[in-house]
Order: sequence, then structure tokens, then C-alpha cells
Amino acid sequence: MQTELSPTDSTDEYQYDQTNDRYVFKHDPDGTATITTTIVHALASIADTDVSQGEFSLYDSVDPDALDRIFSKKADGTERSGGHVAFTALEHEIYVYANGDVIIYPPTEATRSPQAN
Repeated sequence: MQTELSPTDSTDEYQYDQTNDRYVFKHDPDGTATITTTIVHALASIADTDVSQGEFSLYDSVDPDALDRIFSKKADGTERSGGHVAFTALEHEIYVYANGDVIIYPPTEATRSPQAN
């Protein structure tokens, strides 16, 4: 089953920061997608992984439910103003910030899996 995103929830739009060799995505906390949905689709788009085929599970790297709770609005309804979480998934370093920024660093040459000859 594939998750459908509306055009306003699209994570296809990202910026590649060549100077820092990283991808920058922005999560919309007022949209319908959760932060974990944004991360999964962002990672899938740059790592060429099909999330609908079960090739990747965020649970292998972090607890998605906990991540959603950490970055959801506070009990009084106000937005979170600070903090971040960092983890590795599919050999990519992922940084998630309370302001909605998702920064993904691709694997370095030293961490990439050896290619078959």
C-alpha cells in the first residue's frame, strides 16, 4: 500500500546544498503528513528506495511514533521551538529539527557499501 501525499505535502521539493553536501527538506507541521512520513519520503527520494515495496523501514533506525510525539505540538497547542534529533538510516545521516527542517547527509565514500564487480 502506497501512501498518497497531496501536492501541499510533497517532499519531492528539496534543496541540495552542494557546499555542505546535504539535502534540505522542510516539514509542514500544519500539513497532513507526519514528520516521519516526510522523512521516509525524503530519504526514499534521494536514496532511490521504494517505500511502498517494503525496501526500507524507519523502525530499523528510530522509533517513528516517538519521533512524531517529540516534534508534535505541545500539550497546550503551541509549536515546539527548539531541539533536534539525529540518527542514521540507509547509511544517511538525518537531522530533524523542531522548526521542521530535515537535513540529510548522503553516505561518505568510506561508509558506502562496496559495489559488486
